[in-house]
Amino acid sequence: MAVTMNDVARAAGVSLKTVSNVINNYEFIRPATKQKVLEAIAELGYEANLTARSLRSGKTNMLGLVLSDLSVPYYAELASDIMKAASNRGYRVLVEQSANQAEHERAALQGQFRNLTDGLFFIPLALGGDDIIAAAGKKPLVLLGEFVEDPRLDMVLIQNQDAAAAVTAHLLGSGRRRIAVLGANDGDTTGSNGLRLIGYRHALKANGVEYDPALVIPCGWRRDGGAEAVSRLLASGVEFDAVFGLNDVVALGALHELLVRGYSVPDDVAVAGFDDIDEARFASPSLTTVSPGRTEIAQRAVDLLIDRVEGKGERADVEQPRAEYALRIRQSAP
Repeated sequence: MAVTMNDVARAAGVSLKTVSNVINNYEFIRPATKQKVLEAIAELGYEANLTARSLRSGKTNMLGLVLSDLSVPYYAELASDIMKAASNRGYRVLVEQSANQAEHERAALQGQFRNLTDGLFFIPLALGGDDIIAAAGKKPLVLLGEFVEDPRLDMVLIQNQDAAAAVTAHLLGSGRRRIAVLGANDGDTTGSNGLRLIGYRHALKANGVEYDPALVIPCGWRRDGGAEAVSRLLASGVEFDAVFGLNDVVALGALHELLVRGYSVPDDVAVAGFDDIDEARFASPSLTTVSPGRTEIAQRAVDLLIDRVEGKGERADVEQPRAEYALRIRQSAP
């Protein structure tokens, strides 16, 4: 049996008139209500009906965003920036969480979610470039993040190596010489973790400091990962006078663990992160970090994807701009 607007209204907990207003892009609808209705449309498979209403233009004026987990602060803030930038150009954004699972990423590229949208922002963590190209079809696609770097795909990139080198050079410039890196394995060279580790190593070499693999501590990119990594580092007896968390939540977890163990930050150990999430400014002490240019990333990704959707520029001309980064020097590593 075909899904009806009444089904969508019941699923979203709104009136039939509200569903109609969302579908027809009525201006005065609360964003939260819009998102609830759009999620119900996607879940119930109402895209065929919605597409029928858009046959004249051939567009839904909706874009998709596939990321691993909205509970990750950087992803949540990036999603918000993308939604704002898309809204300014008359588009709405549906969000799908992949949980780092290949089958979920592939389903977002091929299934109902993809059919409902004109184009897709995609942060892959499980699929490779060949998998993405095979599954993506003909609708425009823009990648974010650095797990996949493929010359055949549009993407907006972070300057991971240079930004990580800048953070490391700042720590070295303040007199630190034993800088622990949390969130990578010794020898990593790809993805955000590998690229940031390369930047760290370049800065050490440029400043005449020997690389010590004992200072590279793998951990999950979560607060508890950072805290547990510091705990292991302290238990190992390896000397360190600074910590560089490869993202802010790792750094914040490390900061917490150091403080509860009685260390003074930055007097005993300096702490720095990467991402400049909102929480970094309000930590105590506030967190030194690097801003990867999140607002610019969102704006350039939105402009690139919508230009593809609207047929501006040849599809063969792959674009891979890199956003500008900036150091944010705060109390944890002045």
